[in-house]
Amino acid sequence: MTTLMNRSLAQADPEIAAVIADEERRLAYNLEMIASENFVSEAILEAMGSVLTNKYAEGYPGKRYYGGCEVVDVAEDLARNRARQIFGCEHVNVQPHSGSQANMAVYLAALNYGDTILGMNLAHGGHLTHGHPLNFSGRSYKIVPYGVTKDAETIDYDEIERLAHEHKPKLVLCGASAYSRIIDFERIGKIARDVGAYSMADVAHIAGLVAVGLHPSPIPHMDFVTTTTHKTLRGPRAGMIMCREQFAKDVDRAVFPTVQGGPLMHIVAAKAVCFKEALEPGFKEYQQQVISNARVLAEELSAAGFRIISGGTDNHVMLVDVFVKGLTGAQAEKALERAGVTVNKNAIPFDTQPPMKASGVRIGSPALTTRGMKEPEMKVIAGWISEALADPESESVRKSVRERVKALCERFPIYEARLVRSLAQTS
Repeated sequence: MTTLMNRSLAQADPEIAAVIADEERRLAYNLEMIASENFVSEAILEAMGSVLTNKYAEGYPGKRYYGGCEVVDVAEDLARNRARQIFGCEHVNVQPHSGSQANMAVYLAALNYGDTILGMNLAHGGHLTHGHPLNFSGRSYKIVPYGVTKDAETIDYDEIERLAHEHKPKLVLCGASAYSRIIDFERIGKIARDVGAYSMADVAHIAGLVAVGLHPSPIPHMDFVTTTTHKTLRGPRAGMIMCREQFAKDVDRAVFPTVQGGPLMHIVAAKAVCFKEALEPGFKEYQQQVISNARVLAEELSAAGFRIISGGTDNHVMLVDVFVKGLTGAQAEKALERAGVTVNKNAIPFDTQPPMKASGVRIGSPALTTRGMKEPEMKVIAGWISEALADPESESVRKSVRERVKALCERFPIYEARLVRSLAQTS
């Protein structure tokens, strides 16, 4: 047993060790530009790989259903206190395993099955859990979708107000997975109050910007706020709920025992580390660079003849219409992937293509910014994207761009020690 417990991963499972080494190599030598992805710190990786994974801790600090939780209680309290300090919220639950489960818990806390939710249409930049018919949200509740205007491609607040008064929803929901403009939480909160509805913001994408005041906060205007912790917040892959104190007990019961059992205490600890990093002065500088990098990317791609949905970006993400160049989003994603640039195909508002083809790609700046890249690199990368998509079937173009991508990545290394170690173990 001692031998079994003390083996390295390479010794215990060389196939999985090879998978991890391959992923470290992919991250090292490719440009990660998916807007919902980022790189966590070594400290967060260390917390996620800690012995805290061994502990069952159903319940909450001081009120657990298991003994031996006095140590993990400290970790959860640190996470909760730091989150409250960052966002200025009255109550926080740091146990959700994902943003989807955080959203599910809020729905269960505030609604009955079949109640009406007014939420942003996925096809216009919303999220799967905001009412898509194939998702639990669309299957469990009556969904009234709102979207963006056809001319400006920005949220149609007049439509939200009209639909709210027409349908009298129980919950008005805002937040997006592919929307590049500032969201007016104050106006949406007022609309919800005017019709007697609860209000909720899902800030999974913009949480890091909100944390440092670079995007207006929903906290003063919303009853519930959910987020992931792994996008611009640059933490572990997980979720979190913030709410007014009056909803605290209902939210906590909805997370446990309704939606989840034992929390992942190694991930809760990693969230605490993430929040500590977000409280450091350098985190605001990082977020400012994220926004600046995204704006330069959008400007350069627009100058190259691509259409940027809504005309630009105020945050970390942009939707790029590639159909104007005769490509579907799926074709562009594959062509860029072969050139060493990772993006994802994405529908654009009023898209004429089916979702698995789509007319656009979604591009984000968080991971590139984490590597230390700035405006000059964004201009170069935009040129490479344009070059790769100008002749997407050319092997010579792909090879040429990939070589330049690799050289740039070597100037801005990520996880160097891990890469060296894993390559040595699997060679």
